[in-house]
Amino acid sequence: MKALWLENNQLQLRTDVPIPTPPPGEALVRVVRAGICNTDLELLRGYYPYTGILGHEFVGIVEQGPIELQNKRVVGEINAVCGECRFCRNGYPTHCENRTVLGIVNRNGTFAEYLTLPIKNLHSVPDNVPTDVATFTEPVAAALEIQQQVKITANDRVLVVGDGKLGQLVAQTLALTGCDLSVVGRHRQKLDYLAALGIETGFADMVRDRTFDLSVECTGNPEGFAIARRALRPRGTLVLKSTYAGHLTFDASSLVVDEITLIGSRCGPFPKALEIISQNKVNVNYLIQERYELENAIAAFDRAQQRGILKVLLEISADS
Repeated sequence: MKALWLENNQLQLRTDVPIPTPPPGEALVRVVRAGICNTDLELLRGYYPYTGILGHEFVGIVEQGPIELQNKRVVGEINAVCGECRFCRNGYPTHCENRTVLGIVNRNGTFAEYLTLPIKNLHSVPDNVPTDVATFTEPVAAALEIQQQVKITANDRVLVVGDGKLGQLVAQTLALTGCDLSVVGRHRQKLDYLAALGIETGFADMVRDRTFDLSVECTGNPEGFAIARRALRPRGTLVLKSTYAGHLTFDASSLVVDEITLIGSRCGPFPKALEIISQNKVNVNYLIQERYELENAIAAFDRAQQRGILKVLLEISADS
């Protein structure tokens, strides 16, 4: 099968990768659509030592698996877990000590004609959800994870730092809570997308220090962290949604003095994500800026790395 292969920080479009054979408990999925994520770009830059097929955002069709899923469109949770370690037993499977992670840790990913995932990871796509839109299920779920970790009410002042793909989805999902929400970024056009949805936006100079209850850092760079940190009142909460390719330095003493709660946040609830997507409570269509066929995946990566680009999709096969 054709697949986009990463090795030694180099991408190669291969045609000699065997179609995977699903082990017991897993399904064979023909990939229809896949999205290029910032994590994929960071893996290419060496964020984590990975060799194999990249990609973790996808919609596919089950070709081998339980009868109720065969020939159905599905999305899939990216962590394949053991179910037996201390984290799995205590209800934290995304931190499984023995997990593989689709396109990230010891498991080939979505930039290929086929993939395998545990059957329990798969979720059917509602009929009313277009395939392109369903491709955003994983990042929408990741955005929703914030609300699993922190109780947010209409009385809370919340700041999102970053106007990229992740920041856009985090802002839209947080807006559903009715909180007093502001988003800051560097790109007027991207901020205008959110402003059109009724969300307050601006640049970093609009942030008044020590006035927000919660800030969410979605840039993955030290400048974004600094803005998110200075925005917080004492006993505020800072959520980190981005992975950092390099090391981050900060004033730890100020976190202690102000009693700041620092929370890392990544994978989130797929059922809730599919629910709000199917109810059109988030708008993802405007985020799609480019589409490429798998044969042109390297060009797609080049495009995805250009400044200002939002989502680039790979069209891998027909969705029927």
